[in-house]
Amino acid sequence: MQTDGHAFMALSVLDRQRLERGAYSGDARCGLPRVGASATVQPVGPPPLPQQVDVLQRVLDRITAVEDGGRPPLVVCDLDGTLFDNRPRTLQILIEYADEVRDEYPDVAEALTTLQLEGVQYLLSDTLRECGLTHVEIVRDISLYWRERFYSEDYLTYDEPFLGATDYVNACHDAGATIVYVTNRDVPGMLLGTVASLREHGLPIGVVGVELVLKPDASMGDEAFKRMVLPTLTQLGDVVGFFDNEPANCNIARSFFPDAEVALLETQKVAGAPTPEEGVAHVSDFRIL
Repeated sequence: MQTDGHAFMALSVLDRQRLERGAYSGDARCGLPRVGASATVQPVGPPPLPQQVDVLQRVLDRITAVEDGGRPPLVVCDLDGTLFDNRPRTLQILIEYADEVRDEYPDVAEALTTLQLEGVQYLLSDTLRECGLTHVEIVRDISLYWRERFYSEDYLTYDEPFLGATDYVNACHDAGATIVYVTNRDVPGMLLGTVASLREHGLPIGVVGVELVLKPDASMGDEAFKRMVLPTLTQLGDVVGFFDNEPANCNIARSFFPDAEVALLETQKVAGAPTPEEGVAHVSDFRIL
């Protein structure tokens, strides 16, 4: 862990925020739940690697180094798989499906109720395979049930921020950055739920210095959407930090913002994702202490 002045600056910013917001009943660095959070508790992992601390600190340093009158620093974050773990959303949907079919298909319900958070994969078909559910008609029925709910704002409340995400994003905002959430969620189906979720988990939203950018409709792909949106962010300021869980999006960000700190969240990614380009940092979460 760093012991220079920068590290102490980050400590004071983060701890001051915890006290001011009263957002945590315990120490976020250890992964204890927030007051009012759902029952899902993320397991406590090993302390963050020095490389992770360094890249997160460099973004904070870039923010505070902007001189008066300079272009506003931007920190760009994806939501699903980056700031938020959406596996609890899938788990909740599958639990509800199991409850609905328990009388008619007890074996299917029993298989689903054995699923743990760690067994939830990027693809639903892989998740079901973890439970031993591979029959085509069963997979199709569950997939339809899941899709109708997963992309609905009604279930966003089950998402949980990754360790350190709330404190770190607030630290960047308090230090003077404009926070830009650029997400694969769509405006018609998920805008209101996204705002509510950000607010519920203590992330900045609805205040000066925060932008929320969603897809105009659900049919547009994630990569195409971000390739269209990212170049327009220069209208707001200079991107100093970019965080995403998809290597393709990080590579796009590197091409548009070569001077920014671009970090790949090592959570989940699409099958067949490209190799991250040189210069893309790797972080497991947002803990800086």
